[in-house]
Amino acid sequence: MRKTQWFNFRNFFHKPSLTSPVKPRPFKAYSFVPFSPFAMIDPTILTIGGIVLGIAVIERILERWGVLDLADQFGKVMRFILPVTFYGALFYFFATFMF
Repeated sequence: MRKTQWFNFRNFFHKPSLTSPVKPRPFKAYSFVPFSPFAMIDPTILTIGGIVLGIAVIERILERWGVLDLADQFGKVMRFILPVTFYGALFYFFATFMF
């Protein structure tokens, strides 16, 4: 009859190996920064910003020329377009560049 050898779970799993199967290799670790200001150079972000800035400049020019009714219409449209554009661009920016 064979003799049964007893050992506990901890000793079984934490027993150090005599030989390492993998040789350690030197490696370089780089830090990951999730936000970079250079990501704002993306053509989509620049296009959205340029369109919004262009509409604002057109509104100011119309006010200087004295066409206040048309400038007022631009202002009413911009009250809706600016927040929608801002949050859309913010969502695009985080969806594209953060992950």
